[in-house]
Amino acid sequence: MPPLPDDELIEALLAAAVAAGRATLEIYRAGFTVTQKADQSPVTAADHASEKIILEHLARIAPAVPVVAEEAVAAGSMPRVGEEFFLVDPLDGTKEFIHRRGDFTVNIALIRRRMPAIGIVYAPVSGALYAGNVAAGRAFRCAHPADAATAGPRELLRVRPVPAAGVTAVVSRSHSTPDTDAYLQHYSISDRVSVGSSLKFCLVAAGEADLYPRLGTTMEWDTAAGHAVLAAAGGKVLAPGGEPLAYGKPGFRNSFFIASGTLVPVPLAA
Repeated sequence: MPPLPDDELIEALLAAAVAAGRATLEIYRAGFTVTQKADQSPVTAADHASEKIILEHLARIAPAVPVVAEEAVAAGSMPRVGEEFFLVDPLDGTKEFIHRRGDFTVNIALIRRRMPAIGIVYAPVSGALYAGNVAAGRAFRCAHPADAATAGPRELLRVRPVPAAGVTAVVSRSHSTPDTDAYLQHYSISDRVSVGSSLKFCLVAAGEADLYPRLGTTMEWDTAAGHAVLAAAGGKVLAPGGEPLAYGKPGFRNSFFIASGTLVPVPLAA
């Protein structure tokens, strides 16, 4: 099977994300139990159901491309990857899911030559669906309720100029730290927005925020899809030392990073 053109691939990935999101929402509404993985992080049936659906879709869409998926890795399946591979977080923001805060997401990203190329982020509770094609410089969002057959109109996304009134910073609802507070003192902050999951990248991509610092460890599947949406909208995600955050690192583990739109961020020390 020849590879799909990127435009067709994005449409197929959007369908995969919505199908997976529909499964997570059904479990979210019906009730669930929480268990612990080996690293003591929480997991639910929704994580597993979502990942199963995404992997089935990817096996049809791009059977030759390796897939690094969070729950498969937790179970001991760590595939060898080359210049092109998928990163899948079937339910980003499990803590938000468990506490019924609603801002959890389904995330699918395609990595090419260590950088995000395509990203899909879907928030099933709100029905917000985001996509980014980095090479084309095109990002969009639309409303796609999980129980709807079709999506609404697509709104193109672009990062905004930094407002004269100051910077809007978006911070993690579950992982904000004193180091984050100290870093934000470098800026004139007009507003702080607290939200879970990869939606933080999407707020910057949509021109609703300017800065997202993450001064804690994350995994590559946590960030890749949102990173792609932001990069496609004209933003950037920088690792310590000011280099672009890259993928395919040992253990698929990220260091600290700073995500921003047009704002030139104060660099983190390498």
